[in-house]
Amino acid sequence: MSDLVPFPFLLGALPIIHITLLCYPSLQWAAILAYVLLSTYGIYCATTARTNILRLRAFVWQALFRFSLFLFRVYGGGVGSPNSLRLFIIMDTLAVLGGLVNIVQIPERFGPGLFDNWGNSHQIMHVMVICSIVYLHWGTVEDLDWIKNYRCPAL
Repeated sequence: MSDLVPFPFLLGALPIIHITLLCYPSLQWAAILAYVLLSTYGIYCATTARTNILRLRAFVWQALFRFSLFLFRVYGGGVGSPNSLRLFIIMDTLAVLGGLVNIVQIPERFGPGLFDNWGNSHQIMHVMVICSIVYLHWGTVEDLDWIKNYRCPAL
């Protein structure tokens, strides 16, 4: 087994949930609980997966959950900094691309033995996931800076 978790946000998306659903406290806690349970299930599936494809697929539900939060921010009543959305899209894109690079095993597929020590798909995946974590951090900081001056409208 190469890696247990190809995505950085097993629980890193909790600030996204908290801020997106800031004006809906009951829904906020239900969503956090649901995401923690999805993350637990994702870890289980990833640690028992027999292939890289199954390992990547273990995190599809979390990605769909984050995408629904994105849609709720854009089209629904979710809140958060408009500038953070771009950062969160880049975050998820980098993580998915990193997982895909690891699955298709480029560049070592085209040069067997040349990338055993440096520049192999597994290392590229790790670099992309680390970059993804940086974008998660930047998006969260943007949201936290934005939230200082935000007040939920009276419902």
